[in-house]
Order: sequence, then structure tokens, then C-alpha cells
Amino acid sequence: MARNQEALTRIGVRTRRRKAASGAAISLGVIALALVIVPSIWIVAQVASKALPHMSWSVITTPGVGLGGGLENEIVGTLLITFGVAVVAGFIGVMSGIYLSQFARGRTASVLRGASEVLAGIPSIVVGYVGYVSMVVAFHWGFSLGAGLITLSVMVVPYIAKTTEVSLRQVPTSYVEGAEALGLNAGQILRTISLRSALPGIVTGLIVALAIAVGETAPLLYTAGYSQNLPHLGLTHSPLGYLTYAVWTFYNEPSARAIQLSFDAAFLLIVLVLALITASRIIVARASRHRESA
Repeated sequence: MARNQEALTRIGVRTRRRKAASGAAISLGVIALALVIVPSIWIVAQVASKALPHMSWSVITTPGVGLGGGLENEIVGTLLITFGVAVVAGFIGVMSGIYLSQFARGRTASVLRGASEVLAGIPSIVVGYVGYVSMVVAFHWGFSLGAGLITLSVMVVPYIAKTTEVSLRQVPTSYVEGAEALGLNAGQILRTISLRSALPGIVTGLIVALAIAVGETAPLLYTAGYSQNLPHLGLTHSPLGYLTYAVWTFYNEPSARAIQLSFDAAFLLIVLVLALITASRIIVARASRHRESA
């Protein structure tokens, strides 16, 4: 009887310890989440409170003139850069991830992964300076859309490649084995099974990469320059405006209108990033429904 009582006591002590440890872990998780969410909400609220009271349609539809006017040229330039990076970096990054996950083996795979990780760790201003020396100066492209696109694409390709590789590796082996049993070849399995299952991770990586590219200033200062004219599709000798330039430059100007435009540009950047996230969630949800129905 005494032994049973002692065993029950030990079990009770262990149970209380587990509950205490679980409660402490949950508390730490909540605190960590609050440390991320609260500053983010505060930043968005501060920017919105500065921008929205003075925001008007003319800010979006009027080109900049000196330290005044609107942000039409910056908005168009940012959208053009975002689309270009999505196409260039998205294609190269996804193809690289597919190669690393499906075909690269041994030393080749190790070297390529190591090079990708090193490239991801290079500061953006260094990448921008290399783009300036190589494309703007050596290739005589001048400040241009093409130089900016290539520089930003080089920066974010490692992120897309890594998320694509990881997403493809997480596809259940049973899916692939079942497809092989049905007689599908490697290409058919990749297109119909692996890529569909990995789509949420691939899209998430692409959106993160675009958010990084949209928020960069230093690489574009070195390669795209700046212009208050509306951008065109010329890849060389075509400087263009972008929202991060307005945020960085106009805030330090003595003009009240310029400072207001910097807050407007910051708010529009937040809206753009939220739109990208929303679009990615919609794409992933539709792909998931299609996969389940299939």
C-alpha cells in the first residue's frame, strides 16, 4: 500500500512538472509572438496615421515634380521591377530548386548549395556595387531597368531555390512511389505530383523573395538610378523611380510636402506587400482545392 502511494506521488510530481514546463513553453511562445506582432502593428499604425489623413487619388495618378507632385512614376517603376523580378528570379530560382532536389547528387550538389548560401549572405549594398561596376560601367548600360532587375534577381534567387528544393523534398515518398507504380516517368511525376504538392512552399518562397526585392533601396541606387519620368520598357539607359527611393530620400528633405510623400510611399509599399501575400494565399488555396478534387 505504501509503495502504491509512493508511486502515485511520483506520478503526480512528474505530471505537475510536465504541466509547468508546458505552461512555461506556451508562455514563452506567446511572448515571442507578441514581440513580433506588436512592433509590426505599431509600425503599420504609425505609417497609416501619417499617410491616410493626407492621402488622395492625385498621389497615385500624378508624377513627381521636384519635391512635390505625386508618386505615379515611383508606383509604376516599383510594379515594373516587381514583375520583372518575379519572372527572372522566379524562373531561375524554381528551376535551380528543381535541379537541386531531383537531379543534383554528391559533390556537385554540395558545391551548388554552398554557393547559393554564400550568395544569400552577401550584403545587398555589395551586390548593388558589383552590379554598378559590371553593368552600369563596364557594359555601358547606364542606370537602367535591366541592371536593376538583374541585380535584385541575383539577390533573391537563393531564397526561391532553397524554398523550392525544401518543398519538393517534403513531398511524401508514397506519392512518388504510387505514380511510379502507375507507370509515370520522372518528368510526369515532377509535373503532376511533386510540383503540385510543393506549390504552397514554392509560392511562399517567391512571395518572400519579392517582398525582399520590393523593400531594397541600396542596390537600386547603384543600378537603376532615379528619374521622375514615367518608366519605359527599355532595358538599358533607362533610369526609373521606385517607392523605396521616395521613402529614403524625401523624408530627409526640408519640405513638408516631401516628408508627406515619404509616408505615402511607405504606406503604398505596405499595401503592395499585403497584396502579394493575399494573392499567394489565394493561389495556394485554389491549387489545394484542385489537388483535392483531382
